[in-house]
Amino acid sequence: MFIRFLKNWTLPVAMLSGALAYFFFAKVAWVAPCKPLLLQVIALLTPTLIFAQLLLTFCKVEVCDLKPRGWHGWLLLFQIVVVLLLTWLLVACPLPELYREVFEAAMVCLVCPTATAAAVITAKLGGSAATLTTYTLLSNLMAAVAVPLLFPLVEPHEGLTFFLAFLRILSKVFPLLLCPFILALLLRRFVPAVHQWLMNRHEAAFYLWGVALAIVSGQTIRSLVNSEAPVFVMWLIALAGLVTCVVQFALGKRVGQHYGERLSAGQALGQKNTVLAIWMAYTYLQPLSSVGPGSYVLWQNLINSYQLWKKRKLETKAAH
Repeated sequence: MFIRFLKNWTLPVAMLSGALAYFFFAKVAWVAPCKPLLLQVIALLTPTLIFAQLLLTFCKVEVCDLKPRGWHGWLLLFQIVVVLLLTWLLVACPLPELYREVFEAAMVCLVCPTATAAAVITAKLGGSAATLTTYTLLSNLMAAVAVPLLFPLVEPHEGLTFFLAFLRILSKVFPLLLCPFILALLLRRFVPAVHQWLMNRHEAAFYLWGVALAIVSGQTIRSLVNSEAPVFVMWLIALAGLVTCVVQFALGKRVGQHYGERLSAGQALGQKNTVLAIWMAYTYLQPLSSVGPGSYVLWQNLINSYQLWKKRKLETKAAH
């Protein structure tokens, strides 16, 4: 019964576990001396888990399926246009400092590329991991160009050139996205027995994502607890994260429905690489704006949990 509960409610349990783990370790005295080592282990563990998830997922992807679709262009156009509008608003209009941070939070949530692990949830929901992987590559390239070009207009930084910023973003995203994909192709071609063994265990990718989500949730709670910003401003920024999350999931599904890929398009636009978004906010914008993508972790995984519950309910109904 307990194992079944964990399988059905992996994402909410992961988020709650991450939050409780943070408060536990923050209160226990003997953890303090081990804190630097613990942070280093976490910093290494998260990308390792994501790499393993993607390797298991990409073992199921056929290269011939990795081609642009019509909905890719529409979703990229939406991201570009809305970020251009927000850039113009923040540059041209003298908004109060606190409200600027709310709009900056919304901006980074909108321009942020698709999460590298979004293919895991998409496959679990029954969507196409291949078409989502293609959009993930495209959206990361778009963000790598748009962020260094537009964000310095909003918050100027001396000594940070476009080329340097472009390379820094690519270095944070593409090794984690491309290396497991290339390894999956090499295993398919040269070690088919290992490839088949991994493909038979692709369901494990979802539970690895649950462990990674628990870690990210704990990190998000830590940043919120340690923030010195006024509470009402943090609530406004979190609300901006909620609004952008709901709008992007809804719009992605609406556009994808016209191309017969409602689930894949919804996940592509709605599920964000929030770790990268938090880094972009800290690097280019007001640090407080990072609360937006921090809260986005909660919103997008609540939506993912609801979608998984709905799919499971429909499957149970069909079985009876």
